[in-house]
Order: sequence, then C-alpha cells, then structure tokens
Amino acid sequence: MKKFPKPVVVTSKCFEFDACRYNGVMIPNNFVQKLEPFVKFVPICPEVEIGLGVPRDIIRVVEKKGKRQLVQPTSGKELSKKMYSFADSFLQSLETVDGFILKSRSPSCGIKDAKIYSDSENSSPIGRGPGLFAEKVLEKYPGVAIEDEGRLLNFTIRESFLTKLFTFARFREVKKRKTAKSLVDFQSDNKLIFMSYNQTEMRVLGRIVGNKDKAPIEDVISEYETHLQTALSNNPRKGTHINTLMHALGYFSKKLTSKEKAYFLDLLENYRNHKIPLSAVLAVLQSWIIKYDEEYLARQTFFEPYPSELVEISDSGKGRTT
Repeated sequence: MKKFPKPVVVTSKCFEFDACRYNGVMIPNNFVQKLEPFVKFVPICPEVEIGLGVPRDIIRVVEKKGKRQLVQPTSGKELSKKMYSFADSFLQSLETVDGFILKSRSPSCGIKDAKIYSDSENSSPIGRGPGLFAEKVLEKYPGVAIEDEGRLLNFTIRESFLTKLFTFARFREVKKRKTAKSLVDFQSDNKLIFMSYNQTEMRVLGRIVGNKDKAPIEDVISEYETHLQTALSNNPRKGTHINTLMHALGYFSKKLTSKEKAYFLDLLENYRNHKIPLSAVLAVLQSWIIKYDEEYLARQTFFEPYPSELVEISDSGKGRTT
C-alpha cells in the first residue's frame, strides 16, 4: 500500500471542532470528518481569536472609497485592525501549511463570497469578495490548496484540491532532504500530474531540475517551488486530463488488443461527457500497469495522487469545471 505524507491543513474551527459559529453551533462536515485521519488539521476561528464571544452579533465587511473594514453594526466596533493583526500573527506562526478549508460566505473566512456592504446599516450588499482573514491567507499563500466547504461539494474541485494538497505535502519531503536526487525523483514521479495541469510549466519545471547553471540546490528547490505552485494554480480541464490519459495509453499501444483499445477510448468519451469519474478510467490503466509491469507508470502519482479512501464521487453539480 502506498504511503502518503500528512498534509498540514488550516481549517475553520466551526467545522467539526468547536461550536464557535456566530450562532453558537458547530457545523457538521463529512469531508472534514473523512479527511481527518490523513492530515494534520490546525483549526482556527479568527472571530473568537480577536475577542468576539459565542454566540455573537454579526459582523460585516464594509467598503468605502476602496477601503475595506470589518464592523459590528450593533456595537459600532471597527475590527479590521484586530483581524488583520491576528491574521498576520497566526500565519507567521505556521511552520508549514499545505492547504486551507475555510467557511464560505464568512466575513472573516470567506474566500471569494463574503458579502460586502456600503455601510454597516445597509441590508443590501454591493458585491462579494474575500473575508478579512481569508484576504491575508490569499496574500501570503497564493499557491497552496485553498477552498471553502461549499466548493468542495463539487467532485472535480474536491479532486483537484486533494491532488494539490498531497502533492505539496510530498514536495515538503524534497525540501527536507535538499538533494538533487530527491528533486529529480519528485519531478519524474509527478510528471503526468503536471502534464494534466499545465504542460508549459511542466517543461519549465524540467528545465529547473536540469540545473544547467549548477546553482546551489537550495536555490533550485526554491525556484522549483514557485513554479510548482504556478503549475497547480488552476484546476485541470477534462481536455488536458484526456491528453494525459492518451499519453499513458501509448505505453501499452503494442500490447493491447483492438477491443481493449476501443473499450478504453469509449471510457474516455464517457469521462468527457461527465458519465464516469476520472478514477474509473485510471482504474483500467492501473490494471494494465500491473499486468504489463510498466515500472515508469507504476511510479506516477497521477494514478493515485491521494489516499484511495478519500475518493468520493458524490457531486453537488455546482462549480463544475470542463
């Protein structure tokens, strides 16, 4: 059985960890429950951390003349400085982090859908954007896996989140070892993942690993990390996944019967048309990897980027990517 390093994930504390929501409840979250054995969670409630009680009166993001503030209408408190100060201090205290799961629509934790108001009394929002804590997260960690619980109900988004999360955790092992061999192995083992996400950055990563200028390994790893985050910054499309699957099929082109090839191509069409998940196509390729002892493909994380126990094909249907 393949071993996976444990990613470090900062999560809103109201998910399964504490009844710290503004209304005094804890939010059940099946994904967080399922993920807990495989990651190290760092639960946090920014609103409680800046001194707001449980339960508490609502707070709002207010924007005036391009400046965003966090206010509590009932008390008139302006909480922006406290929130920004806490966010900076907390994020600076993290030795390492691979991802974030934050509360959607929250004025502190919302990634992109916190309501923004023109003033604290107006009941109609003028737009949406990140909450103030999430704003600092996105500013300091633009390349890590960051999602909210609502978007993670979508299968495609959840699959990409997990892929990024465990890829970054594996890369931390490279950073610890600080050897050229560990970086070469990482690039080789993850090549098909990079191909499915961003072929341009895949080639850039390959050139960095080649290190033709003989730069110190610490500098090479640092540059590689920047481009790794860029490579995984956008979720892959079905078209790039299919191209990668066809590339893998090429390793068996002389070994398969015409019926086996036709069956596989039918699977690809079903995947393209949202009739089956990616994992169904991967399962066929994995069976051929075992049957034909294809060592290079056997090492590819593309076929099992995260623990199989986390594969869940339920889908909200919202936020589907193509």
